[in-house]
Amino acid sequence: MNSENIFSLEGKTALVTGSTTGLGKAMAFALGRAGASVAINYHNNDERARNTLEQFRSEGLKGGLFKASVVDEGDVNRMIADIAAELGPVDIVVLNATPDQPHHRIEDYSWDFYQSMLDFFIKSPFLISRAVLPHMKASKWGRIINIGSEVFHLGVPEFSAYVAAKGGQNGWTRSMARELAPYGINVNMISPGWIPVERHEKEPQEWKDAYLPTVPAGRWGVPADLDGVVVFLAGNASSFVIGQNIHVNGGLTVA
Repeated sequence: MNSENIFSLEGKTALVTGSTTGLGKAMAFALGRAGASVAINYHNNDERARNTLEQFRSEGLKGGLFKASVVDEGDVNRMIADIAAELGPVDIVVLNATPDQPHHRIEDYSWDFYQSMLDFFIKSPFLISRAVLPHMKASKWGRIINIGSEVFHLGVPEFSAYVAAKGGQNGWTRSMARELAPYGINVNMISPGWIPVERHEKEPQEWKDAYLPTVPAGRWGVPADLDGVVVFLAGNASSFVIGQNIHVNGGLTVA
């Protein structure tokens, strides 16, 4: 009988972008608790980043802090090299970093804002994946996990820039999954529902009151609801799961 713990990430190095707050922070901690050495990434707010790393290490978890813009090619390449030097080459990538996501009518968006969405959700996955692929291909093992959103499937109105970019990220996930599967590199996506975190604190209460009754599970999601899914997709338990988009939203997008 194979005694391997298929959910253990011991010996693996994981990068979670945008991981000093919100869902990214929760997923970074989950991967650390599963045994991975975790590169915690951020671009702004040094104090919050230091506090996150202190909390991470207080649990006895292995990892480090890496400041970089995930949409800047030079920053990305430097970060990947720094992670390899400090923690080891990156085996697992969780592409989570996100900018502000204001709701506007189409007439009130600018193309510059649309471009910023594309940069975060298509350019960043491209830059980071390209940087980590030499190691993953050489070792014939890797995990790339995009963080999507239910908004693409729901077609949320007055949110077109974010929805369009997430749709593009979804398509990129599917294409890369087929391209990289022969190399032992699994590419998948997790699409959370509306899970309130720090950046949602100022959103109107009427939005929250309207959303909750649509969730079949009858409750709000919490960041810990992503723990099991990200650990599953990051390790050997998901070795034959490729190109999938797993929705974590209490059943809201059940067809």
